Amino acid sequence: MKDKEISTSVQEVGTSYNDSQELDNSNNNRSRIPMFQDDQNDYDDNISYEIKNTNTVDSDSVDMHQRNFKADNTTDSNTFDRSGKKSFEINDRIVIKPVNDEDNTSVIINFNQGISPFIIILTFVTSISGFMFGYDTGYISTALISIGTDLDHKELTYGNKEFITAATSLGALISSIFAGISADIFGRKPCILLSNLMFLIGAIIQVTAHTFWQMVVGRFIMGFGVGIGSLIAPLYISEIAPKNIRGRLTVINSLWLTGGQLIAYGCGAGLSHVNNGWRILVGLSLIPTVIQFSCFLFLPDTPRFYVMKGQLEKANKVLHKSYVDTPDEVINEKIAELQALNHSIPGKNQFEKVSNAFIQLHTVPSNFRALLIACGLQAIQQFSGWNSLLYFSGTIFETVGFSNSSAVSIIVSGTNFIFTLINFFCIDKVGRRRILLIGLPGMTGSLVVCSIAFHFIGITFNGNDAQVVHTGFSAWGIVIIVFIIVFAAFYAIGIGTVPWQQSELFPQNVRGAGTALATATNWSGNLIISSTFLTMLQNISPPGTFALFASFSAVSTVLTYFCYPELAGLELEEVQAMLTDGFNVKASEQLAKKRRQQNEAENNDINSLKFEPTQEMFEE
Repeated sequence: MKDKEISTSVQEVGTSYNDSQELDNSNNNRSRIPMFQDDQNDYDDNISYEIKNTNTVDSDSVDMHQRNFKADNTTDSNTFDRSGKKSFEINDRIVIKPVNDEDNTSVIINFNQGISPFIIILTFVTSISGFMFGYDTGYISTALISIGTDLDHKELTYGNKEFITAATSLGALISSIFAGISADIFGRKPCILLSNLMFLIGAIIQVTAHTFWQMVVGRFIMGFGVGIGSLIAPLYISEIAPKNIRGRLTVINSLWLTGGQLIAYGCGAGLSHVNNGWRILVGLSLIPTVIQFSCFLFLPDTPRFYVMKGQLEKANKVLHKSYVDTPDEVINEKIAELQALNHSIPGKNQFEKVSNAFIQLHTVPSNFRALLIACGLQAIQQFSGWNSLLYFSGTIFETVGFSNSSAVSIIVSGTNFIFTLINFFCIDKVGRRRILLIGLPGMTGSLVVCSIAFHFIGITFNGNDAQVVHTGFSAWGIVIIVFIIVFAAFYAIGIGTVPWQQSELFPQNVRGAGTALATATNWSGNLIISSTFLTMLQNISPPGTFALFASFSAVSTVLTYFCYPELAGLELEEVQAMLTDGFNVKASEQLAKKRRQQNEAENNDINSLKFEPTQEMFEE
């Protein structure tokens, strides 16, 4: 890597330069653009900045600290990038010039238009993967109670329940490791179709199960489908969605997930007293699987994958459907940008490119910090204890003394769904960091109260049987229910959704590798929790188990405060710049605030700009 030549301190008001070059103050609209290097391997360390001084009454400044950038000669305000296009400048902002990346191609971003119905259809059909994921995690809680002696003619032990639950997590962990690589080799669409087949086979094996091990095998195979779908669905949406609504469209996948859990609990409550009702409950999962499989037979893959395989005509058709009324020259330039991006990772074949992507993911500082954040958030999501409530909520509420545990589970999952919906409307406005710093402390407090309540309710274990001192509708039992609901609300609005925005942390050239490792982290934690939760209840008691979850949530709050920058509204290049020499939390908050102000100002003029390309786009 070449040495960086100039250390630049960037401030919006009164921009200063800590170097030997003098800024020409005779022109207030002076721009400064570092050159792109030809070596694409230096991608992350050559973030290109275009800095514009403007007169403004806003005294807020964006101090990005001391950051190193490669720079060439200062140009005038009519600046050009290496493709010859004029830069698109907006008054009263620091413009970070987009590098050649799919997420920030100027030709599409600067062409203002409405949201294509085609993109909405793709998003909702893809999000069925989230629904199947949620339905699977929801129905098993009810099924573990209602199975009774249907397997091997004997009651399930706590160990049997853990094994059945963990089988899906293990299958999901294995498939998620390879799903990202497979998506780049075979395509996003074939991977989603494969996940449907795994769901189909797994569900059939479970419905017909009469032995414990047959049930385990069915859950394991279904886990392959869950793991593939949980990674590919957000990735697919992120590649077809316009950048200005990508966060919200990705949350739709989480909404389907929580909706699947809610429907599973509702169906479980209705079938709890039906003979072999749990088999019907499992069989219902076949309906969304068949719907998604049938729809995707007629739907395309993402434009980026078609470009990767040289199928430019298919990419052109998908882009025209996604960006309605966009001129042909704009679509063609988009395809050219995707082609350039496809060569940003060296390698003679896809396997070499994947290998080099994993290397860059761990050796490029901004990529590695992004990986730490993505994997850290996924670990927090699992070890905060939420999935233990999903898998074993029926068992927990039954232990506390509630006879109709399914009804209580519906309330918990309904809370999860409602607050995920709230997250959908506020995630891009409030910001990811602020949402996490609201949710994690709330989760910590709720878990502490639950731990105290479990202590006073008095639960002892005699083998696999839980004995409760205060049974029925006791005061402490009500406290547990209330604060588990509060815990669900804080979880859903924050850590339940934000980690699945992981694709925005990574540049496109390492996104497959980064999201694969982050998703594998999620399922590793899921496997550990699902296979040990009931054992922890027995060995360290319910108060100790919930205190452990509370401790982890408290530590996570501290780590989030110091290490998680605000990413809402930032362009991909800005995220990479923030993570180049540290986590830069304070700087990210200031820049995100300024971006929100700019977006609000631009949205006021959206009607006048709709369907009109920018002047700079076609100017020679």
